[in-house]
Amino acid sequence: MNNFLDPAILFFIFGIFAGCVKSNLEIPSQISRFLSLYLLMALGLKGGFALQKSGFTSEIGLSLGLAIFLAIIIPIIGYRILRRKLNAFDAAAIAATYGSVSAVTFITSTQYLDQFNIEYGAYMSAAMALMESPAIILAIVLANKARAMQSMDQSSQYEATSIRKILHESFTDGAQLLLLGSMIVGLVSGDAGQKLMAPFSIDLFKGMLAFFLLDMGLMAARNLKGLRGKPPITLIYAIGSPLSHALLALALCKLISLPLGNTILLMVLASSASYIAVPAVLRHALPEVNPALYMGMSLGITFPFNIILGIPLYTIIAKLFL
Repeated sequence: MNNFLDPAILFFIFGIFAGCVKSNLEIPSQISRFLSLYLLMALGLKGGFALQKSGFTSEIGLSLGLAIFLAIIIPIIGYRILRRKLNAFDAAAIAATYGSVSAVTFITSTQYLDQFNIEYGAYMSAAMALMESPAIILAIVLANKARAMQSMDQSSQYEATSIRKILHESFTDGAQLLLLGSMIVGLVSGDAGQKLMAPFSIDLFKGMLAFFLLDMGLMAARNLKGLRGKPPITLIYAIGSPLSHALLALALCKLISLPLGNTILLMVLASSASYIAVPAVLRHALPEVNPALYMGMSLGITFPFNIILGIPLYTIIAKLFL
């Protein structure tokens, strides 16, 4: 219940309400972009400061290694399930969307853990960065394979240029670079840098997150209409996959004995779906797929579910099993 009293969550719910009643309330796109970059920068700095204090430990290595494994196995499983009901292109696009991660869901979960004094490694922001790209690359490979079955000659040229382009975009994406660059800045500047940046990266963080979640609530309400007339499997997958992915992450975390906070964050990352990075790439890489399909699923259903119910639910489940 306390999650519903959090101002950031309340602003998100208010945004959904405003969007559903078709209010003209709107956050300018440039301001929304700034808020997104601010949150990533603040998150990267926090991770860098934490790494500077702790150094690289076996726990960090296990956490990051498991994050990469989840980023690979989740889209593979998702594609195999979706392919039974959908064509190869739709299945690849949805698998990539749900195999990647949502930065805002992750950031909201860190605030939730802070609220309830659950310790976690701030370096987990690096895990989020590592989990973003594998699913995108896998989706392009699967789409190219599907094109090869349609026209072998056309596919060979497309595959060579497409994979190269996607790899470049994945590793030079501005948001991802900002996150990793901020982490390096925090790591190098240490305690002195943390004191200097605290008014910007800590004191303002909660208010900025609330403002951004208001915009996300408006976007979620607008994207719900994209699910009209879609196959039932898409609606089932939009709710069922976050739960199953979170449980998979929990089982693996328990297997290698990760602490509670890191386990919850990996559950959140595994359960989340991308609505910014992946759609931006897929619009060009998979033109055969209508963006309303994966945007409606990730932003219209999965994102609100995780923000409102998922994060506290995963926390309760992790506490019961750990």
